[in-house]
Amino acid sequence: MGEIHAASSAMALWLSDRFDLRSTYFLLAGIGGINPRLGTLGSVTFARYAVQLDLQYLVAESQVPPGFPTGFIPQKSHRPDEFPGILYGTEVFELNDKLRMKAMQLARHGVLNDTAAAAKKRAGYSYAPANKSPTVIACDTMTSNNWWSGSVLGEAFAGYVKLLTNGLAIPCTTQQEDNATLESLLRGAVAGRLDFGRIILMRTASDFAKAPPNKTEYDHLVNTELEGFVPALENVYIAGIGIVRDVLKCWDDSYAAGIKPRNHIGDLWDSLGNLPKLP
Repeated sequence: MGEIHAASSAMALWLSDRFDLRSTYFLLAGIGGINPRLGTLGSVTFARYAVQLDLQYLVAESQVPPGFPTGFIPQKSHRPDEFPGILYGTEVFELNDKLRMKAMQLARHGVLNDTAAAAKKRAGYSYAPANKSPTVIACDTMTSNNWWSGSVLGEAFAGYVKLLTNGLAIPCTTQQEDNATLESLLRGAVAGRLDFGRIILMRTASDFAKAPPNKTEYDHLVNTELEGFVPALENVYIAGIGIVRDVLKCWDDSYAAGIKPRNHIGDLWDSLGNLPKLP
């Protein structure tokens, strides 16, 4: 879909007078790539952090200084490991971790789908968890309009994620929408139209973000068959339906008043004003 489509659709939803979303729970679910060191095809992931990778300087790798792993450099900085000197506000979103953990517990009740094609693809990796069966995982997601692959970019982007989240995030999935969707929903929360603390971010793994040993990154990226596509789609439902049913069944007792977050939620600008105030 890409970031522009996602942002526009989400904003159109909360701007509509047809819906009262102030008590609504949002299960943002989709498929994406996964780091084979952290998960496998068909895995279901739940994120506390979503980090946008696009908002960086970019120079051709052949023209960067010695020692730079890629051409990506945080904006208004001079080195890849230097915190950006300017923030647009969409670089990082943090979600309600208490709600995330509850959602994961419910998702684990489902028996995840798997296929022979996905198992064959996983067998090309010599290490776990890439070559194991899918599971439910607590790890974070990276948003980029570019569909990328490889350990060089993966390690560089993981470093950027750690930099922006003070080392707290565990980046495992790749996708093209989540930060855009979350920015739109954040604006809805600021406008009083919805509750940002009621968002669950779930991604299932349709492909690996790194090639197996017998393939080049180019071949893995442009010639992939997406063997994990079917189990990823199936597991969106299998993992998600238990969450939906629990919200409906236990609304009065567990969900109506909201699940109060124990962590900061929102963006780096603290647009929701829930960071502790300095004396």
